[in-house]
Amino acid sequence: MSFPFFTESGSTELSGLFVEKPPQSLVAVTGMDLIIIAKVDSTTLTRKPTMKWLKGKWLDLGSKAGKHMQFKETYDRNTKIYTYEMKIIKAVAGDSGGYRCEVTAKDKCDSCTFEIEIQAAQQEAQADIFSAFKRVVRLVSLTLCALYLRTHRDAGEDDGDLDFSALLKAVKEEPPIDVWELLKSAHPSEYEKIAFDHGITDLRGMLKRLKKMKVVEPKHSEAFLKRLESCYSVEKGKKIVLRCEVMDPDVQVKWLKNGQEIKPSAKYVMEAVGNVRTLTLNRTTLADDAAYECVVGEDKCFTEVFVKEPPVTITKLMDDYHVVVGERVEFEIEVSEEGAHVMWSDVELQKDSTNHRIKKDGKKHTLIIQEATLADIGMYHAWTNGGHTKGELEVEEKQLEVLQDIADLTVKATDQALFKCEVSDDKVTGKWFKDGVEVLPSERIKMTHIGRFHRLLIEDVKPEDAGDYTFVPDGYALSISAKLNFLEIKVDYVPRQDPPKIHLDTTGNMVSQNTIIVVAGNKLRLDVEITGEPAPTVVWSKGDKVSIKVTSFPLGNSLSSYQVISETEGRVRVEARKDLSCFVIEGAEREDEGNYTICVTNPAGEDKAMLFVKIVDVPDPPENVRCLSVGEDCATMMWDPPVFDGGAPLKGYLMERKKKGSSRWTKLNFDVYESNSYEAKRMIEGVMYEMRVFAINSIGMSQPSLTSKPFMPIAPTSEPIRLTVHDVTDSTCTLKWLAPEKIGAGGMDGYVIEYCKEGDTEWVVANQELCERQGYVVRGLPVGEKINFRVKAVNIAGQSPPAVLSQPVTIREIMEYPKIRLPRELRTKYIRRVGEKINLTIPFQGKPRPVAIWYKDGEPIDPKMVNVRNSNVDSILFIREAERAHSGTYELVLQIENMEDRASIVLRIVDKPGPPMKLRVTDVWGFNAALEWAPPKDDGNCDITGYTIQKADMKTKEWFTVYDHNRRTNCTASDLVMGNEYMFRAFSENLCGLSEEACLSKNTAVIAKTGVYLEHKRSPYKEKEITCVPKFTQPLVDRSVVAGYSTAISCAVKGFPKPKIVWMKNKMIIGEDPKYLMRNYQGVLTLNIRKPGTFDGGKYSCMAVNELGKDEVECKVDVRSKSRGEERDDGGGGAFVI
Repeated sequence: MSFPFFTESGSTELSGLFVEKPPQSLVAVTGMDLIIIAKVDSTTLTRKPTMKWLKGKWLDLGSKAGKHMQFKETYDRNTKIYTYEMKIIKAVAGDSGGYRCEVTAKDKCDSCTFEIEIQAAQQEAQADIFSAFKRVVRLVSLTLCALYLRTHRDAGEDDGDLDFSALLKAVKEEPPIDVWELLKSAHPSEYEKIAFDHGITDLRGMLKRLKKMKVVEPKHSEAFLKRLESCYSVEKGKKIVLRCEVMDPDVQVKWLKNGQEIKPSAKYVMEAVGNVRTLTLNRTTLADDAAYECVVGEDKCFTEVFVKEPPVTITKLMDDYHVVVGERVEFEIEVSEEGAHVMWSDVELQKDSTNHRIKKDGKKHTLIIQEATLADIGMYHAWTNGGHTKGELEVEEKQLEVLQDIADLTVKATDQALFKCEVSDDKVTGKWFKDGVEVLPSERIKMTHIGRFHRLLIEDVKPEDAGDYTFVPDGYALSISAKLNFLEIKVDYVPRQDPPKIHLDTTGNMVSQNTIIVVAGNKLRLDVEITGEPAPTVVWSKGDKVSIKVTSFPLGNSLSSYQVISETEGRVRVEARKDLSCFVIEGAEREDEGNYTICVTNPAGEDKAMLFVKIVDVPDPPENVRCLSVGEDCATMMWDPPVFDGGAPLKGYLMERKKKGSSRWTKLNFDVYESNSYEAKRMIEGVMYEMRVFAINSIGMSQPSLTSKPFMPIAPTSEPIRLTVHDVTDSTCTLKWLAPEKIGAGGMDGYVIEYCKEGDTEWVVANQELCERQGYVVRGLPVGEKINFRVKAVNIAGQSPPAVLSQPVTIREIMEYPKIRLPRELRTKYIRRVGEKINLTIPFQGKPRPVAIWYKDGEPIDPKMVNVRNSNVDSILFIREAERAHSGTYELVLQIENMEDRASIVLRIVDKPGPPMKLRVTDVWGFNAALEWAPPKDDGNCDITGYTIQKADMKTKEWFTVYDHNRRTNCTASDLVMGNEYMFRAFSENLCGLSEEACLSKNTAVIAKTGVYLEHKRSPYKEKEITCVPKFTQPLVDRSVVAGYSTAISCAVKGFPKPKIVWMKNKMIIGEDPKYLMRNYQGVLTLNIRKPGTFDGGKYSCMAVNELGKDEVECKVDVRSKSRGEERDDGGGGAFVI
């Protein structure tokens, strides 16, 4: 019988695989039955889940299954929920403790814990027999006195409370004597005397009860009311309080840690409030994981504190780095705890540890590479016990950049020429060349190197110094060139008029076909030589507008007789020199681009020249950077070209990426990339990235584009595996498959099922919505057609590659012979108690759907008594409440057209038996009495396993058990007490237990007292003939067994003298063959055959022989080989045999 249990906590939260969890805390009373239930949802599982019930940490309760613990498992096909039950029968104090149920299914696992507390039952105080009798006598006396006075009182007296105290005799109150306390403290030799003095007649019952009462009591502490718990657990950094209670509220206690006394401090706070003593540990660390004691005088109580260290997580992820050779690299991360252990590793290359250094600063951990080399390229990982991050290092060869180019010079004789350039590396040296010949230093030519600047200084320039000068850095395939023009001024006075003439120098690299190219932001200075007599007037104009006008600078011997007139001062201006007109633009801008005209006039004529000034600049940044698609570790990006290319053709683009939230950008390409779409690779799946693009032309690199929207590399799953055809009908096809081996960070949304006819290329989608299960029934298929099927997995990244059947499927119903797969436990008698629920599931197979018909004892089954539900794969026989009338042989007939299969189940419904019949005392001698009785009329539909006989003294009418499980229909009651009269009763017992009623003896047994006046007439002794010819009372039964499973055959024999037993196989004596084990227990003969093979079948016989004769029985044993169905566990019926 199961009782409800009491929960100390509310309903548990549903999480993981569990639909229903056991309550977190259960409280029960000793002797109760407990049922703990857990339910698991299997809709998302690919295989049947496995449940384990554990006690403590490791004790698997499955090995303890038996009379005390029972486990049950049921499955609901409609809801696909497994129900697991653990039943504790007659709970005892040892069942208290922590339990855990753990369910596993392939790669999924879930568990839950609960506590069970078993409390002792409250026992009623045992009253003394004599004190109870005295209370009854006194109550009777008071009642009689009250009746007497009420009938004889005067009529004029008031009705009121009556006082009978004067009528009662004063009784001297004696303290009650507890017989059981006397017995517990007495010596065993005094038990009989104490029982006689206090009227105890059942000595055997007294000794049994006394044995149960002598329980070893736990040692009681004189100093502590409540001790410390056996152990405590706390997370690192949290507070914990150790609490105990002492007897004396004024006593002083000491707290010890690993045997050392603890002094009060901010970390250890000791408090005393009344009888309560507490020790508080603040901000626990791993050093607080120790054993603690509370000492009061010589008494101590102990406990252990376990400090759990929380997992260390990574709060700041590692950035990627893109550096050149020789630069310093610092991979930095931040963790959640200071002093945490971080493991650095590089899974691609074995690095030189001398070039690496690890730095720790609080929560920051840094891996430092002093000077990066090409060997350091790879992926670096950082691991903690609760997190992982990685970053990529890319190292490229160091390239020398020219920060300032050499400018062309035009100088006059005796002037100074200075060539100056600037490179990116201050350690680079180089050489100067003139027209391919190295320039050597002299008093007039000097070369200097200061930092990144290299200078060539030529004093007192001479005509032979004109030429091309080149600076070549050492170790780099790079050169910087410029031209030195020598300007020779000849002044000849010709006293005549010459028309003006513009002399444009088109040999420089800035002027090409009257086009001047200027980089935006740079300075343009154009020196134009002008001749003419008298001095011409110079007018500069841009387009049709005259912008600057300079007039009347003389051409003569007087160099200072000229005048500069500018219409606009400032950034664009003209400077006049002798025979020169200098056009200057400071900080060229895009608006300065256009056609410029120089016009010189004097009385002798005029001259014009057209110049085109082209302003070139770095391009605008690219626009609309976007992510088109993503993969497992890659992403395809696209952008639009810049609106303005800077006046020079675009050479290509440079791309950079970074992790979202980071500030460090990593280059994706070293060489200029020409297309406007790019596939970025070597990214981490599941991490958010951002990207930007630079445009490059011959002038330089643009500003970065706007950052793209964050994107995450996620790959589609791999293809589903093991795609198979489960069933085919005339219009449907059932497919089944397993989940992809690789799912990734994108998870799994569902599956798409497609089909097409053989020879076609157009695939038709079978499911309108994604299929979440790993199976699908494709409907509406044409009969007889050959159809190809394929299945794709779908997640946020798209569809996976398809899983395709190796060959097309013909859509046609498959005929399959009907076969019943009867569970193993139903192949023998299936026994259930009256009132229990019966649910038998019989799986079968066959196509098309078989017709299942049930018969009972050859007749069609009555639907009012038994419910039957059939499906495509099984038939269920259901009885809501079993009755004796449900017993019988049930036969299931499975039919498909003219084919059929049959299976029989013997169902026996058992109940408690009726009482025995005709119990009587047949003889009494000494202190003994002989009893006999007849078997009960109703055996409860099963064999009687024994009888329970009880006796009772006619004085006390208290029943005590004489025999349990007595198999015979007679017995002898011994150790009866002289002078007492006894009555007897008997109970029948079968598989369901004792009978509800007992059979009382028709007569009693009087144990007479011995004396001279007592005569005993003995009946004459008759010697009983006990010799008997051997005779088998129970024959051998034919058996059909499975090869490999041990079996046994049994029979029963009687005979005296004890017969000799001989076992034979096919009339051959078995002898001492170790394969066979022969037993003889009180006439029951058993032959065990260990793991029989097919060759062990045949006729087995047993012969019993004594001097009076012999008897023989035989049976046939059929050993059949294992079939595939029998090799598997046929536990689908959900039933068990009691």
